[in-house]
Amino acid sequence: MKALLRTLLAVIGVLGLVVVAAVVYITTFFDPNDLKPRLIEVVRQQSGLELSLEGPLSWSFYPRLGVSVEQAEAWLPEQSQEEGPFVAFDRAEVSLAFAPLLSGEIAIDGLMLDNMHLNLERDEQGRGNWQVLLDRLQQQGEEAESALAPAASGPGSDSGDGMAVALNIASVQVRNGEILFSDRQQGLGLRIDGLSVSGTNVNPHRAFPLKSSFRLASFEEAGWRNNDEAKPELVTDVSFESQVQLGLADGRYVLEGLALDTQTQMTALEGHNQQINLHAQQLVADLQAKRYRVEAGELDASVSHPKLGDKAVPLSLAFVADADLAAETLQLRELQLTSEDSLKLSGTLSVNKLLGTPQYTGQIKMVPMSLRPWLTRLDMLPATSSDSALGDVALTSPLQGNAQRLELTNLTLVLDDTTFTGRLSAGLDGQSLTFELQGDQLNLDDYLPPSQAENGSAANAARLELPGISSAYAQESSEELLPVDWLSALTLDGQLTLSQLEAFGLTFNEVGLKARGSNGQQHIENFDASFYEGKLSANAALDLNQEPIQWSFVPTMEQVQIVPLFEALQGEESPLRGRLNLDGELTTRGNTSELLKRNLNGRTVLRIDEGAVLDVNVSQELCTAVATLEGEEITREWSPDTRFDRARATLVFRDGVVHNDDLEITLPGIALGGEGELNLVTGRLDYGAAARFVDTADAACSVNPRLERLPFPVRCEGTLGEAPGEWCHFDRQAFQRAVGELARDEARRRASEEIEEQVDDALEGLDERVGEGASEELRDALRGLFE
Repeated sequence: MKALLRTLLAVIGVLGLVVVAAVVYITTFFDPNDLKPRLIEVVRQQSGLELSLEGPLSWSFYPRLGVSVEQAEAWLPEQSQEEGPFVAFDRAEVSLAFAPLLSGEIAIDGLMLDNMHLNLERDEQGRGNWQVLLDRLQQQGEEAESALAPAASGPGSDSGDGMAVALNIASVQVRNGEILFSDRQQGLGLRIDGLSVSGTNVNPHRAFPLKSSFRLASFEEAGWRNNDEAKPELVTDVSFESQVQLGLADGRYVLEGLALDTQTQMTALEGHNQQINLHAQQLVADLQAKRYRVEAGELDASVSHPKLGDKAVPLSLAFVADADLAAETLQLRELQLTSEDSLKLSGTLSVNKLLGTPQYTGQIKMVPMSLRPWLTRLDMLPATSSDSALGDVALTSPLQGNAQRLELTNLTLVLDDTTFTGRLSAGLDGQSLTFELQGDQLNLDDYLPPSQAENGSAANAARLELPGISSAYAQESSEELLPVDWLSALTLDGQLTLSQLEAFGLTFNEVGLKARGSNGQQHIENFDASFYEGKLSANAALDLNQEPIQWSFVPTMEQVQIVPLFEALQGEESPLRGRLNLDGELTTRGNTSELLKRNLNGRTVLRIDEGAVLDVNVSQELCTAVATLEGEEITREWSPDTRFDRARATLVFRDGVVHNDDLEITLPGIALGGEGELNLVTGRLDYGAAARFVDTADAACSVNPRLERLPFPVRCEGTLGEAPGEWCHFDRQAFQRAVGELARDEARRRASEEIEEQVDDALEGLDERVGEGASEELRDALRGLFE
């Protein structure tokens, strides 16, 4: 036994002496730089690259066997060496573990590449300069496969040369690399610098840790390389870390614990950095089957923008993804987008024709949340009458669409106290909108700006006391009312029904709206509603191709109760009752309130049926006044209201001025008429009205026929900014003129009667002397003198 041990020790000692002697011999008598020509030739044959080795080749023998190359450059086939090299590096090193060599195995201990520079270019036709290299390598594919076969076989395999190759690299390092990419077809330039890649225990059969980091700069023009002053549009710092399992044989790669972190600086948003981090429990890439799967993925972003204020907005998207590029499909499941202020969106998404014209279907759900903090952050929160408007919003719907359009096919939208259901479709470019929605109760006033009355405007408070005129008189504004550019390009097809609508203080029931438009022409084809026990309908058109834009309206009201309408408008008891009817056609031009009023033209006809003036009896007042004039008293009982048979008026609009000359209100025995105008631009009112007695069977009182011609005039003058109580007054001068005319007529009548009596005496027997009928002709002639 001792002899055997001494023999083994002797053998080991001899082998050691042989190895030491071999190392001494090689390092003393063999120069590795003599291999440069052979190495250059092998690279040329295998890849077509023209290799230049300016630096020395060197090797080491302990504790590892290694070869290093310095100052290497390579040019593509047919590439001029006056151009920059395709690839270059300062130093590359490959080392083998020494101990496994004693047992007949080749174990790569480390790979290192320092200061690598790679130049990639794509021409105007879309062909990359690297394509010639790929074509050459493909031609050498069988030889490359034969060369890599021992490595692919794994530890313990027989290479055919009596040596086993173990592909288990202890360390792989790429340090301070740079990649330049110019795309002349897209006019794009990319620069990757500071590239670092490190991996340990790299093995095709087990997962190993891999880390990488680099900085990516993007340029707008492909010629940025020759422009020292070119500034990148964005600069992104990228870091990557994962446990990687290589599938060299089957092309299946698995990344576990994936972490990809990016931080981007955009030149246009200086001082606002964007951060996006992707984390996944597992990413599986099957390159042969072209299938990819992400398990438990989470995309975290921190979005910064001047419109978002100084604070970045955090967003987090959790998902599970399956992509099949061969079938061109993508499945996104368990989607959940969350952020601050209670934002939580969830759903699923399935995409077909992924690489062509993508089409998708899915489901979306948003839990109740307030939009107010988000709109405030975006500086888009409108001034609303209600501080709680947009404070409770939720939606759920299946969805479908493509790269141009999104459709919510069975939408349920909760907007505060309103629930909408139906279908909504919109173009992603914002130029088309289609909807068919049904809602219950919507209070539109909550979403409109606060009224000037609420802000304490005395002028506005005064105008609100005049029913029907308030909307016409507003403070002048040069702000445009409509987004003309958007509406001009919009294709619209929409239908909306509501059980109840509150708008401008008014209540509309059973509302139906239908709107269509395209090519700069927008139409409200019909708006119908039950309106205070009557009906309201209207249609409108907007021509945005004209300058200024053209408006037209056709409103109609039938049998609308005046009392609740007035109370809704004014918040006080109505002085009238009856049923209002209206027909009209109006046009105007412009896109500001001032221009709309100034250019208003058209005609409307008003009629009130079953009407009465409340808490005042005009017949009583007039009959009492007449009785006083004649020295009489009236003892009958009067109704507290003034009932009238009908009221009618035609309003003619001419360039913002409302004219009326046919007001007609008929009471029993009394007729009321008037004429005048209202300037909507200046707010100036000038109107005169007068009441007269008429001889009817249902007259309110017996009146001397001579007084039927006597008017009782009222004059209304002023501006809409004044208190309405100051507008109208009894027109004493007009009344005095009317009384004077009546007195003169009466004097003429009496004088005519006295003369006739005297003439009758003088003309007796005239017929006999002059001829039959002569006296009557003379009387007629004398009457003409007094009429």
